[in-house]
Amino acid sequence: MFDLFVRFPYLAAAVSFLVGLILMPFVLQFAKSRNMVVRPNKRTSHQGAVPNIGGVNIFLSLLVVFIPLVVSGNMKFSLFVGFCIIFVIGFIDDRLVLSAYWKIVGETLCAFFLIYFADIRITSLSGILGIYELHPLLSYALSYLCYTLVINALNLIDGVDGLASGLGILYCLFFSLWFLFMQMYSYSIIGFAVVGALTVFFLYNVFGRSKRKIFMGDSGSLMLGYIISFMAFMFIELNKTPIAAPSLYFPVAPVSVIAIIFIPIFDVFRVAITRIRNCKSILVADRNHIHHLLLSLGFSHKQVTAILLFVTVLYFLMAIVLKSYSEWVQLAIFVLTGCLMIFIVWQFINIKNQKQHHEKLD
Repeated sequence: MFDLFVRFPYLAAAVSFLVGLILMPFVLQFAKSRNMVVRPNKRTSHQGAVPNIGGVNIFLSLLVVFIPLVVSGNMKFSLFVGFCIIFVIGFIDDRLVLSAYWKIVGETLCAFFLIYFADIRITSLSGILGIYELHPLLSYALSYLCYTLVINALNLIDGVDGLASGLGILYCLFFSLWFLFMQMYSYSIIGFAVVGALTVFFLYNVFGRSKRKIFMGDSGSLMLGYIISFMAFMFIELNKTPIAAPSLYFPVAPVSVIAIIFIPIFDVFRVAITRIRNCKSILVADRNHIHHLLLSLGFSHKQVTAILLFVTVLYFLMAIVLKSYSEWVQLAIFVLTGCLMIFIVWQFINIKNQKQHHEKLD
């Protein structure tokens, strides 16, 4: 089957999509029969009880592609084991609501399989701060920190319909196409399989009504963060040295990755800084994430998702156009653009609040 995927890499997306499409009605029925649902609360805006085990459908859809890759030796077994464990941790969290401590313990366990056993990690900073090859201990530590940041950022951005899955589809498309052009077929196949599985979930999550709607849950978002971390690390590693095709070479790949997954990363830092400034714990949930701000302006879930996916595509283009510039020029442009975006959003929020205040006085 691997040879068939190599000849037709997009087939991996078709296979995972068809499997997910077939399984989704059974997953929905199973979730409702076992009361695996979430009901409206002060931090949500959905109506009725909605199943929150979309990650189960994504997981099962990916197994159809991943197992043949593992059996053929084209996917590291330890990478696959970590993938399975992170799904189980997320599923348990969806059912029992684990504390932050136990979630971190679980994520750390999976990090060992990804970073240590599979040896998929960041070993070079590509000249950032004059640093190229990293000492092994620094490499493991930095890789773990980046992995933890990515996996939790994607978990936190999963707040409106289609956002986490839409971002995941875009990220995996970007990396998969790059791996394909680089003839790194096994990595490309993994990414395309995720695209197919996520597309099924996206359709049900965004366009499904009442009985057909489903949420990703932590089983899906943690699993997605694990896969994106893997693909980002491989992208950075393969750009350590110049490659044959200059158009595919990203000289400062770690900075390019920041641009590619900018929205959730920037949002995590922005929210953390805001909470610290307000003397609040960074672990206390609130409605200050970028998707919450856009919702407060009156945008619907679909509109918020469309806006942030569009911005993500713009960051892809910036990452490609600016890839030959110095890391500081790139970072400055990426961060300033993000700050400008948030400034504009807050200006509209203030205008809306002032208008509502005047209406009350009248």
